[in-house]
Amino acid sequence: MNDDTLLHEVALTLFPGVGPQLTRQLMSYGGSARNVLHLLPGKLLKIPGVGPATVAVLTGKERMAALQQAEASVRKAEKEGIQLLFYTSKQFPARLKHIPDAPVLLYYQGTADLNQPKTLALVGTRQATDYGREQTERLVRGVASHRPLIVSGLAYGIDIAAHRAALQEGLDTVGVMATGLDVIYPHAHRKTAEKMLSQGGLLTEFPFGTPPDKYNFPARNRIIAGLADGTVVVEAAKKGGALITADLAQGYDRDVLAVPGPLGSAASEGCHELIKTNKAALYSEPADIEQVLNWDLALHLTGKPQAPTTFDPLDFTDEEFGLLTVLQQAPNREEHLDSLAWKAQQPVHQVASLLLGLEFRGLVKALPGKRFGLS
Repeated sequence: MNDDTLLHEVALTLFPGVGPQLTRQLMSYGGSARNVLHLLPGKLLKIPGVGPATVAVLTGKERMAALQQAEASVRKAEKEGIQLLFYTSKQFPARLKHIPDAPVLLYYQGTADLNQPKTLALVGTRQATDYGREQTERLVRGVASHRPLIVSGLAYGIDIAAHRAALQEGLDTVGVMATGLDVIYPHAHRKTAEKMLSQGGLLTEFPFGTPPDKYNFPARNRIIAGLADGTVVVEAAKKGGALITADLAQGYDRDVLAVPGPLGSAASEGCHELIKTNKAALYSEPADIEQVLNWDLALHLTGKPQAPTTFDPLDFTDEEFGLLTVLQQAPNREEHLDSLAWKAQQPVHQVASLLLGLEFRGLVKALPGKRFGLS
């Protein structure tokens, strides 16, 4: 990708009032961010969802301001080794791309593969008890043999305990931030955050310089939920961000587990409610995660881990690679044609044609009921 392409992609995310959904709508009609930012007002007005106010923003003084801010961001990212991942990028997390309210641009610094075969989110109260921290450490230690990516929010309490436990076990761990990458919050976790850069990473949708704002944290939680195959709530009171993350994960059709706590413990009331209302499976041992997330199915009869299928992006078109990535992440590595097209964000007729080609190459197999799976 050249700088000009990235510049326009970043700029498109910086216009006031132009959110992720509208950005995707603009991209679907314009074909590229550069095209969108050069469309004449008359052309823009023909795009569904675009009114005079949006046209005024995209063609007025805000346009130059967005391009200037984007140029500064691109230069800063290059200087500091930060990746700017637009949603059309192959490196953009596939799991996250499939949620309806996914961000369109991520700022990422680190070494972890955001598309690791197994990804687990651990969340909980900021007022963690000794019991909660101990359960977090035991849980991470118990799943370490699967080498999952551990995702959390870098906050006080359970979040930072999860990150530190992952570092201790040699696992990659990614902190999803409610600030810009250059604003570590809370500051007390800076040393841990710096360690994570070489054993995981830091991720945010917010531009450089964004301070902590109470409205950013719920938005941050949807990224945590969307990045992972499953979310475990270790400790949570009756209200709090961890329960928001659990609700989001459930809404994304991701698995949720909750760790029960001592009866009468205010720090575990939220977990007990999740279990009691069947919004979360009960976690009592690492085998529960293996069963709920089907991690145990990745074992041969010999008990040896099965290596995940990997594809070289250079061997495929962007569209083909997108379909294969969706199938890799699907339960049993199978998807219905319509679901596959929606998740890959491609027209059904195009997906059908591409699948035929991949089938001829022995990579995909057709199944009954318009379903397709990896061979």
